[in-house]
Amino acid sequence: MSIASSDGAQRMKLALHVAAIGVVFGDIGTSPLYTIRQCFDPAVGLKPTPESVAGVLSLVFWAITLIVMVKYVIFILQADNKGEGGVLALTALALKKAPPRSYLAIALVGAGMLGAAFFYGDGILTPAISVLGAVEGLEVISPAFSGMTVPISAALLIVLFLAQKNGTARVGAWFGPVMTVWFVTIGVLGIYGIIQHPAVLAGLDPRAGLSLLLSGQTRPLLLLGAVVLAITGAEALYADMGHFGRSTIRHVWISLVWPALVLNYFGQGALLLYNPEAIANPFYLLAPEFLRIPLLILATMAAIIASQAVISGAFSVTSQAVELGWLPRVRIRHTSARESGQIYVPQINAALMVGVLAVVLGFETSARLAYAYGIAVTGTMVMTTCIGFYYFRRIAGWPLIPVAALALLFFTIDMSFLVSNLTKVLEGGWLPLAIGFSLVAVMETWRRGRRILAEQFLDGAVPLETLLKQAADQKIQRVKGAAVFLTSNLDMVPTALLHNLKHNQVLHKRVALLRVSVADTPRVPLGEQLRVETLPNGFARIEISHGFMQTVDVPEALERCRTHGLDFPPMETSYFVSRQTLVHEHSSRMPAWQSRLFILLMDYALTPTEYFQLPPNRVVELGTKTEV
Repeated sequence: MSIASSDGAQRMKLALHVAAIGVVFGDIGTSPLYTIRQCFDPAVGLKPTPESVAGVLSLVFWAITLIVMVKYVIFILQADNKGEGGVLALTALALKKAPPRSYLAIALVGAGMLGAAFFYGDGILTPAISVLGAVEGLEVISPAFSGMTVPISAALLIVLFLAQKNGTARVGAWFGPVMTVWFVTIGVLGIYGIIQHPAVLAGLDPRAGLSLLLSGQTRPLLLLGAVVLAITGAEALYADMGHFGRSTIRHVWISLVWPALVLNYFGQGALLLYNPEAIANPFYLLAPEFLRIPLLILATMAAIIASQAVISGAFSVTSQAVELGWLPRVRIRHTSARESGQIYVPQINAALMVGVLAVVLGFETSARLAYAYGIAVTGTMVMTTCIGFYYFRRIAGWPLIPVAALALLFFTIDMSFLVSNLTKVLEGGWLPLAIGFSLVAVMETWRRGRRILAEQFLDGAVPLETLLKQAADQKIQRVKGAAVFLTSNLDMVPTALLHNLKHNQVLHKRVALLRVSVADTPRVPLGEQLRVETLPNGFARIEISHGFMQTVDVPEALERCRTHGLDFPPMETSYFVSRQTLVHEHSSRMPAWQSRLFILLMDYALTPTEYFQLPPNRVVELGTKTEV
């Protein structure tokens, strides 16, 4: 290898590492803004004494080490679905070996849905708590800014959400460098604090944390509910694995992020040892006064970057859930010609903006948001642990005893954090629970309703072989051109085709039954996406397969049918789709509320014409009335 090529490879590797710092670690990187302060909240019952500070730091250090480092960085990152990570990718992977409709499959789907639903809760709470935590530094700089935190935070968030439609390609280049400066800065500030009071390093001893929990000085569950804030964003390490790779995330975490976070937490603890009054805002008060305004600006930028990362994550989860058949089809726009992962989902963006602004106006401070935030984070973590146990045992084939031991350890820690936050349900913890279970109800309703519609179609469907025989007997008049009928079952005559025969009493000379299917892998190679079967009398069966992280362009895929001897000229091809009008039936297999919700979701979903990018002037829609 030449020196030039080696240098080029090193530069590309460095660029990837810097980009990962901006995208992957923004959420967990802004946790020092509020974690230590929350641990000494009056409700927790602690005062900043040497014993309590050492105990809190011990709990924070070992939470980060065991959950983020050991659980995610070492183990969970190994559970990849062809390179992709995240709770939905893990669920799709686990379902490969679960018998369909078995109790195991139902449990895995339920866990996956809950994990995804809590991630949406994270998408609402992260921007709110991160930006509030950063802007609260204004009150440290000057009491004159008291009362300005909420309006300034709301204004920044409105600008952030309105900018989503333009994509992040331009400003995204700054995310990595800004977050690199952020981590270096908080690490240096931490060293500055530790040098002044090295005794704070006693917090590295795990016995200090255990002693504090058992000492009776505090409310243990409330304390754990505050400590969990230090590990928010751990799920992002796993979810973004497909963009940056396992090794990049591990290297950046070990070499920069983990040391910077630990140093800053211990620096804040050292500050409290010689200035207990600094508990009002130990993050900002750790910095010398002349650096607080630059630190405020940097913290605000870091909070916005953390918010952007989780908003983009919500768009990605939505796209995956739609492709997996868990959510109705929604409009998805690609904001970058080079990066397939950069997408914008208008409906989700609007919902998140309304939710985030409501949270900011309703809670007003990051301290009030802390427990609600913890439930959203730990809820997803518990689901990942459960599905991960099944993956490592049944799919990866690891021995039962070590897998069970690790799963029990992580599940115990995760559940301890989750239960600790559940004690604050009335103080805000109800919010992520309401979001989570509402979204699970929507996902399960959509999934169940679609299955019932498919079963109803099969009950009255006509086998394709019957139609082929009639076409061979020349009992049906044929006209020029090509007709493409979208269907979910290639062995039966599509409803739109039956209606076309009933009303127009003709068939086109070329008739294609087209099914668009989603594989249980993130991406399907181009050469494997198209399957074509030529049938007698001008008929053909075509299947376009794509991964749950890909979108499909039907006209573009049909152009590739020429290699199989089939031609679909754009101006000679008509697309036939069935538009279903659903009505509630009293004898429905779903409860009345679920049936009506499914009808509402069907009305909300994009039509096949919009979703599959069909040319509107070449589409024929034939209506059907169906009872559910």
